Amino acid sequence: MAEKKRVVVIGGGTGMPVLLRGLKNLPIDLTALVTVADDGGSTGRLRSEMDIPAPGDIRNVIAAMSDVEPMLIELFQHRFSNGNGLSGHSMGNLLLAAMTSITGDFYTGIKEISRVLNVKGSVYPISNENLHLHAEMYDGSIVSGESQIPLANNAIKRIFLSPEVIHPFPGALKAIEHADLVVISPGSLYTSIMPNLIIPGVGEAIQQTKAQVVYVCNVMTQAGETTGYTASRHVKAIYDHIGTGAVDTIIVQNEPISKEILKVYAEENAEPVANDVDKLRQMGLNVIEGDMVDHQRATLRHDTNKIAKLLYSIID
Repeated sequence: MAEKKRVVVIGGGTGMPVLLRGLKNLPIDLTALVTVADDGGSTGRLRSEMDIPAPGDIRNVIAAMSDVEPMLIELFQHRFSNGNGLSGHSMGNLLLAAMTSITGDFYTGIKEISRVLNVKGSVYPISNENLHLHAEMYDGSIVSGESQIPLANNAIKRIFLSPEVIHPFPGALKAIEHADLVVISPGSLYTSIMPNLIIPGVGEAIQQTKAQVVYVCNVMTQAGETTGYTASRHVKAIYDHIGTGAVDTIIVQNEPISKEILKVYAEENAEPVANDVDKLRQMGLNVIEGDMVDHQRATLRHDTNKIAKLLYSIID
């Protein structure tokens, strides 16, 4: 039998699991490289108390790639609403923290829980270390903490990580090197996507891989991060951090969004990302346009099956 094509998805936040839910059902060798920079809510509390990498985005990815009874996933994703000390915590975050404590290693904990929940593919943290995200603004100020950066509502010049010496997860670099397709998922550009790309060695691996690198662009801007950003400005931000030419293909939404949904997002100071296709092509990008959103949802998300089929067609 022909060897399965190797697909690597890089990201975090709410956009990444949408892609993975569709991709896990395809005949591919799937690997997810996930950010560990989150510091809000349950994740932030566990990080400060146990000195572990952020489990929240990992939890959502495991749930998306799992193939078990829906009740088990509901249990894994359950968030306690009351209880002294438990309120706000997610069961999955607690399990990841417990397994890290039992095995003595964050990735080993991820691997064991992935086995129990029958995850279709591999889930790697982009780093196995407890790291912190910072943003330098155009006015020279520094904002620290993934959850605090968008709240500053300031124009971001660049993001960077601490401690000064950070090691990428070795499996992550190998996955990128041997991939047939590398996908940069949609998500919060500076706080979910970029923390992966700026890990030492990752940007270089993306530049050097023989795989086609595809960026699934966000459909809407995000207040505090990408206000006023066009599709090409999203790509430029990536290039500013890891070098020009890192992306080969961009997927953009080219169908209008319903007025009802636009009104909801307008309240959050978000608007559709303008597709400056000519500028994208001038940057040397292959542009794929299409209707990629799930119109049945009240919030804008990429359509799991549409985007999975499109990505598969690129490597098929």
